[in-house]
Amino acid sequence: MLLVPRTVVSGERATLAVLDVSGRLTPGATVVFSNGDRLTTDSTGRALFVAPLTPGVIMGSIRGRDGRVPVTVLSAEASVPTTIEVESIPGIASLTDRLELSGRGFCGGADANQVTIAGDPALVLASSPTSLLIMPPADLSPGRASVDISCGKLNGPPLEVVFVELDLKADSSPLAPGVHRTLTVQVRGTKDKVQLQAKNLAPDIADLTGGNPARVSSSGGAENVAHFEVVGRNRGNFLISIRLLTSNSRAH
Repeated sequence: MLLVPRTVVSGERATLAVLDVSGRLTPGATVVFSNGDRLTTDSTGRALFVAPLTPGVIMGSIRGRDGRVPVTVLSAEASVPTTIEVESIPGIASLTDRLELSGRGFCGGADANQVTIAGDPALVLASSPTSLLIMPPADLSPGRASVDISCGKLNGPPLEVVFVELDLKADSSPLAPGVHRTLTVQVRGTKDKVQLQAKNLAPDIADLTGGNPARVSSSGGAENVAHFEVVGRNRGNFLISIRLLTSNSRAH
């Protein structure tokens, strides 16, 4: 999977990352852009590059893989930011998925950004002066947590995000044709309803009710659960990926 900042700034540095199917950073991956630029991820699984001088949209892809990721190249600003401004940030995010922020004043070099969540360092996967992709600390607990950002001498505003844990409860034994099975996801960290998406990674074994991917809303409240259903097509082990659907809201 290619992770590129949603927006980059013309002539400014930015960082991208490549993840493998297990979500681990991948060294030695070659990334090709539609403008002809080509680069390879370093030992950290990331790559630093300079955004094209011409504003517009370019497409990035991993060499030899399907799928392209759009990147918008913005015109360089005449004024230099004197502080970090966060324009949008998710109100609710997953403990095990990426957190995306947009704004201005970030560092293009990923490691030049200092990000802490609940006081612990977070990993910046990809970055540009206008975009950050962050992985929460591994030992973060569900619930509301502070997010603090700095880049050099620039500091961001105080931010808070509710982080949730998704606990899948299901009978994982092999399916048989025609057998219905319910998957229950418990959401920990909030009593609010959240949107979840399930993706069927073994469509030859099972059908996912509601399409592929399928989306449902959790119940909210103290239980806060969501249910998905699969139906066996052939005998074998099914594989379902479930993630939180987030929408960025304007930071206050």
